[in-house]
Amino acid sequence: MGAMFRSEEMALCQLFIQPEAAYLSVSELGETGTVQFRDLNAEVNSFQRKFVNEVRRCDEMERKLRYIEAEVKKDNVPTQDHLLELPRAPNPREIIDLEAHLDKTENDILELSQNAVNLKSNYLELTELRHVLEKTQIFFTEVGGGLHSQVSLDSNISSCQQEEVNDSITRALINEEANAVHPTAGTRGRLEFVAGVINRERVPAFERMLWRISRGNVFLRQNELDKPLEDPSTGNAIYKTVFVAFFQGEQLKSRIKKVCNGFHASLYPCPNSHGERQDMVKGVRTRLEDLNLVLNQTQDHRQRVLHNVAKELPNWSIMVRKMKAIYHTLNLFNMDVSKKCLIGECWVPVQDLTIVQNCLTEGSRLCGSSIPSFLNVIHTDEDPPTFNRTNKFTRGFQNLIDAYGVASYREANPALYTIITFPFLFGIMFGDAGHGLILALFGAYMIICEKQLIAKRIDNEIWNIFFGGRYIILLMGLFSIYTGVIYNDVFSKSVNIFGSSWENPYDYETLTEEETHQLDPISAFKDSPYPLGLDPAWQLGENKIIFLNSYKMKLSIVIGVVHMIFGVCCSIINYVHFKKYASILLEFLPQLVFLMLLFFYMVCLIVMKWILYAATNDDFSRGSTCAPSVLITFINMMLMSSSSDTTEGCSEFMFTGQGTVQYVCVFGALACVPVMLFGKPLYIITTRKKNQSASPVVSNGIPSQDIELQPGGIASPSNTVSEHGGGHSVEDEAFSEIMIHQGIHTIEYVLSTVSHTASYLRLWALSLAHAQLSEVLWEMVLRQGLGAEEGQYVKSVILFFAFGAWALFTLAILVMMEGLSAFLHTLRLHWVEFMSKFYTGDGYIFQPFCFKTIFEAEDAED
Repeated sequence: MGAMFRSEEMALCQLFIQPEAAYLSVSELGETGTVQFRDLNAEVNSFQRKFVNEVRRCDEMERKLRYIEAEVKKDNVPTQDHLLELPRAPNPREIIDLEAHLDKTENDILELSQNAVNLKSNYLELTELRHVLEKTQIFFTEVGGGLHSQVSLDSNISSCQQEEVNDSITRALINEEANAVHPTAGTRGRLEFVAGVINRERVPAFERMLWRISRGNVFLRQNELDKPLEDPSTGNAIYKTVFVAFFQGEQLKSRIKKVCNGFHASLYPCPNSHGERQDMVKGVRTRLEDLNLVLNQTQDHRQRVLHNVAKELPNWSIMVRKMKAIYHTLNLFNMDVSKKCLIGECWVPVQDLTIVQNCLTEGSRLCGSSIPSFLNVIHTDEDPPTFNRTNKFTRGFQNLIDAYGVASYREANPALYTIITFPFLFGIMFGDAGHGLILALFGAYMIICEKQLIAKRIDNEIWNIFFGGRYIILLMGLFSIYTGVIYNDVFSKSVNIFGSSWENPYDYETLTEEETHQLDPISAFKDSPYPLGLDPAWQLGENKIIFLNSYKMKLSIVIGVVHMIFGVCCSIINYVHFKKYASILLEFLPQLVFLMLLFFYMVCLIVMKWILYAATNDDFSRGSTCAPSVLITFINMMLMSSSSDTTEGCSEFMFTGQGTVQYVCVFGALACVPVMLFGKPLYIITTRKKNQSASPVVSNGIPSQDIELQPGGIASPSNTVSEHGGGHSVEDEAFSEIMIHQGIHTIEYVLSTVSHTASYLRLWALSLAHAQLSEVLWEMVLRQGLGAEEGQYVKSVILFFAFGAWALFTLAILVMMEGLSAFLHTLRLHWVEFMSKFYTGDGYIFQPFCFKTIFEAEDAED
């Protein structure tokens, strides 16, 4: 908790590292994650830095790894997603071996892939050829059969003559030895054909184009393949169609081939005779069987190679990413004049200076360098980064504060107090023990099973938000249970554990449901109140809402004023730490007195009214038997007037001399305003004149800085950074600007005390709304199921559905929606009403060079 009280003290260090030890030293620093490097080559182009070639080598290795990973995923080879222990960055000698191994692995996979593509291309061509040969035979049979039926219509032709005619027709169609059988056929011209395959979606356009170029003189037959073929390059399914185009003439043949090339159709040779086609089909099938065997063997070999690569792929990826991060960091370093030493600057938490020096020593030892590396702490007036060391419990609360603005260097950190105040204010608005139990169980589940949930690496953004705030959800649930017990509210119902302090003085036999009876506290109330929380008798009272309104409204004002006073008191922590003692007298005390004299006085009136006025008291020392209104009293105090319509026997004041006290409070508060307005500007002008003669000597506009090298390699961390954190300087501002700035702050504070106090009434409003919604849901849904008058079985069914609807609406509306609303209102109360009293939030976050952080950021982007 001490580390969360304010950000850690930071030191600006210079690292002096030998070039041969730089890589290993930065690697050690990346493993610890303790330094944030500064860019000493901001004016140098990224492509002109010293280690740009090494970065390119890492980019090339990453390209090879991406190709290998793509091939592994393409073949569905399992890989190890999560490494139990991340490998360290390889040393310079191992980098050469890793680069050569990646190059060899890429070439092997490329060769295997290319061989597989070639084999699959051959297999595809042979498959298409087989389909062409088989389908064309069907085409020829259909054509021959059609012509045969036409010739057989002539009844005067004998059967022998008919067979001769059929053979001659078939030979004429397919141009089979036509010159030998019919010497006179050459003068008549014969039909020729072209066979091939084409993509199925291109067939209609292909057919139209053939018709146009031939003017309808092409006879096209086609047949779709039953099963899709596999693309050799991508592995996707492709659907093709076999076609045969019959035509006449060489000129038309040339045109048809050009159209086929234009539509990327594959043409295959097809013999004219039936016997040759049968022989060719047998040969193609034999070649396909042999090629399929070779393909299986090639795929088995590829699988073995990829399985071996998949085992090392995660380690290689981590090692290359670490190498690239190291060389990117080394590009931030500067080379000394002699080019024998690398100089870097970094922000380091003072607590971790020894760790950084040990990393430098280890890097020198691993590379065998005889000259040790060391660091030197230098003095600076720059703003150091803000670093709050957190754990998994406090990280969620710190994120809430950082979302508003990162704390200025070494200013008080509100996250420490938010651990208690945030869930407490949430519980006031979400006060229901039943709903709080649901929240607490959900948070406890995420905490108990956090290791298993982290291992699943769920990518859902909403789930990650809930999981990151699991400890916040648990505390919000526990505090809601506590406030629910105080309100005596469990799913909108009260619980009578200790017995009510109210008694019924009426006769039960004479009471009816239509009558309303009032309980007199003198006779019906016991001497001792209910031990814990609200008396359950109020659940039956018709004036329950009126009573709870008054109770919760006053309670919200009391808590809000105390919260604001605590915020103002936190500012003194910053003033003392930054040694702004004048601000304690000129800002802190006037602000505190102003708030105390007006609004804390109102809180005192509320508490006094609770204590002094009771229905059982008959005689008051203040001379009144009725309680005055706190609101009217406060308004009269601010207007410095008195009430003219006071009821007879009722006093305007609660105690003797209250009017005098109120005058003192008002005039005292008004006296604080000019102190807040003029005090600090006058002090700045006075001290400026005194300090003009004591200004530090400046050479060429740059204050002189001394760098002392310590024998141990670490300079003394005392006074390493300006305690003011390089905050906004008012030394050069004109008096008018200072007055304007101070006037804005004074007006803002005076007005905000009123608006912020009223803003805390949201505690009452949301608590009342949540209780009423819960009660309405109970009465309108679940009670209807419990009060059903049908038979036993029907009532069970109705109750089942009524309970399901009630549970659904409870989770969706009361827990999730109302919980989100209460969370946002609580966040606003902390950001605006509480933190505005002392928190600046002008810092910037400490971002150390850490491999784990780099990998998490890259994975989040992917």
